[in-house]
Amino acid sequence: MKIQILPSLLAANLATLGDEIRRVADAGADALHLDIMDGHFVPNLSFAPDTSALCQKYLPEGFPINTHLMMTNPDVYAERFIEKGSTTIQFHLEMRDQIDIRALAAKIRALNVRVGLVVNPDTPAEVALEYADCADEILCMTVFPGYGGQSFIADVLPKIKQLRQALPEMDIMVDGGVNFETAELAAAAGANAFVAGSFLFKQTDMGAAIEELRARCTAAYCSAK
Repeated sequence: MKIQILPSLLAANLATLGDEIRRVADAGADALHLDIMDGHFVPNLSFAPDTSALCQKYLPEGFPINTHLMMTNPDVYAERFIEKGSTTIQFHLEMRDQIDIRALAAKIRALNVRVGLVVNPDTPAEVALEYADCADEILCMTVFPGYGGQSFIADVLPKIKQLRQALPEMDIMVDGGVNFETAELAAAAGANAFVAGSFLFKQTDMGAAIEELRARCTAAYCSAK
């Protein structure tokens, strides 16, 4: 599995947002991660669909934009983010009683966009496995979503391992409290994609940090196989 590193724009300096977006691409990241919060599903507000369009102005053509909808109604907003340039749409399986997961996944795929399914720390692996056939990637939250800078929840590691064992070809991503040490733990459990916000944006040399993070995760992932 390819090791992927995705800086989260939530941790960027908004006063110099264009420069921060360029910095992500220049640092060798695999994609830019957008955390979209609606103030309902999580107790915070963040970016709007136009943020995805803004990012394209500062990124190389075709650079992936991975958009995580922390929303009660992702079915309403998914297409808006796709129209503005998002190349992956992730949404939460905790909303499975309110929205048709499979219908939304099919709608996203019909627009030639990747589907990511997200599970919170207290949502069991079985929920993700039930819908894995309509996903291109599964994101395991390693914090409870809503705010950046939280500490990594190690209790999620067995869930990552269970998903990797059941889905050997699936991209399995982690988001929350990711740094060199926690990313290695997640990689050893089977994760191959890592969202990091505060940790990467606080680095003086983001490129060097991404290179080291990728190397550590590759070693940990391979040694665990």
